[in-house]
Amino acid sequence: MRLENYAVIDHLVVEFGQGLNLLTGETGAGKSILVDALALLLGDKASSDVIRAGAQRAVVSAVFEVEGAAEKPLVGILEANGLDESDDGTLILRREIAAGGKGRVFVNNQPATVAVLRLLAPHLATIHAQNESLLSFDGPARLELLDAFAGSQLESVETTYAAWKEIRTRIEELEQGEQDRLRLVDLWIFQKREIEEGRLQSGEDERLEGEKRVLANAERIYNAAMNAFDLLYEGNGSTASSLRAAQKQIEELVRYEPKFQEALAALETARISVEDVGASVRDYAGGIHASPEHLAQVEDRLALLDRLKRKYGPTLDEVIQFGVDVSRKLSEVENKDEILRGLRAELAKAAGEYLRAARALSKKRAEAARRLEKLVEAEINDLAMKSAFRIEMTSSEEEGNWTGSGIDQVVYMISTNPGEPLRQLEHIASGGELSRVMLALKASVEAGARERVKTPALSQKARQGRGTQRTLVFDEIDTGIGGRAAEAVGKKLKSLARSNQVLCVTHLPQIATFGDHHYVIEKKESGGRTRTSIRAVTGEERTEEVARMLSGAKLTETSRKHAEQMIKANA
Repeated sequence: MRLENYAVIDHLVVEFGQGLNLLTGETGAGKSILVDALALLLGDKASSDVIRAGAQRAVVSAVFEVEGAAEKPLVGILEANGLDESDDGTLILRREIAAGGKGRVFVNNQPATVAVLRLLAPHLATIHAQNESLLSFDGPARLELLDAFAGSQLESVETTYAAWKEIRTRIEELEQGEQDRLRLVDLWIFQKREIEEGRLQSGEDERLEGEKRVLANAERIYNAAMNAFDLLYEGNGSTASSLRAAQKQIEELVRYEPKFQEALAALETARISVEDVGASVRDYAGGIHASPEHLAQVEDRLALLDRLKRKYGPTLDEVIQFGVDVSRKLSEVENKDEILRGLRAELAKAAGEYLRAARALSKKRAEAARRLEKLVEAEINDLAMKSAFRIEMTSSEEEGNWTGSGIDQVVYMISTNPGEPLRQLEHIASGGELSRVMLALKASVEAGARERVKTPALSQKARQGRGTQRTLVFDEIDTGIGGRAAEAVGKKLKSLARSNQVLCVTHLPQIATFGDHHYVIEKKESGGRTRTSIRAVTGEERTEEVARMLSGAKLTETSRKHAEQMIKANA
């Protein structure tokens, strides 16, 4: 990750490692600046206020390693937005914020938009920051989390829903009001006739464009071909005649020096090739006839094809397909009653297949929800929050509630204090509480996923999907806790980091000692300017940092020994 002229940072580069990455430092050193910068790369709203004083723009960039099941959807997003993927399995994001609020976005060094960043974000990283609302924790996101725990396979539901929806759309088209139907029939008849009268052939436009180029430049092309023929074959000083003369001389030479036999054969081959090329250009020239009348016909035909392409499709093949679709619609209208009976029978069958798949999915989700809520409640209680946690799932088989992800809606309910009623998680938890709840949720989901991987019955596709790693960021989840609860948070982060890259900003030494990688953020004054820097610490330096977190600015031998013992115990 690289930051330039961002807030109090003039230039900073950091490479985070696999597993648990801990970020520590004095209060106000700028630890959360890195989190905010990452949020910009995930599509957050930008402000020119982040530009360092005296600079014209701020730049934030990062390189993500893409692997496992995340690769396919990311490639799909890139292709859908006209962006190329990299050759080395990485994704490069860069965002520039300029004075005045304007900025630019680049994906793999190609211009893009903030909207593209937001599409990519769910497959790359999730940030759970202090005072962050759960705006992104909507219905689909809640279902996705439960499905991740349950190992739900949505292919059957998605396929049956798509089939049912397609049939229903065809029925709706046929059942439109009589006036609308008649209006559309007139339009379809006109479109069908216009396309049929064009007598279109696939690839005709490309062939005619080539013919037009030749006709429009017939004289120039003819002269070029005949001049080439003269130089190669016909003229007195042609290449072919020169080669024949050279052959005679080499033949005389071969009589005395046999080693030139190969050279003679090469000359023969060259002469034959030259004569073949000469004959080809002569024949081509003979077929060129300057005809203004034929050129006008070609141009008129191309104009007709262009008009049809503007109306019915950007390519000639799409115009032809449009005509086929219109013919089908007209056939359906003419045999409306009979077709409707068949479609309604198909719709009933498709609806039954969808509901069977959706009910099976609902049953699996309900069973998983009961297991997940017990795990999450236990995890939350370990994190110094005596909370009750429930997952409420409602299912509706009414058609208006059918979706490609099933017939279920999920709400996560929590009571953060004994005796208080359960309320929606996104309405009651905030700040450090919210981060700890999300930590408990993520840890529980990952624990369930690891258990599924151990199950022999799990499909090969599902096992491969578990190879995916994402970046999870937790900003100051230690607010209001200490002691045993802080140690529990550290253990949960360590567990979560086995299958994800985890970044955690913390003030607690109990959490910092669990890190696989430890980074210290420091703010220093130099030349009258404040600058924030980051550096990885290991060995003695890491012990000194943990000791500082234990005892404050004044380090003691006792705090150093304590820090060393904690690091060894939690390694």
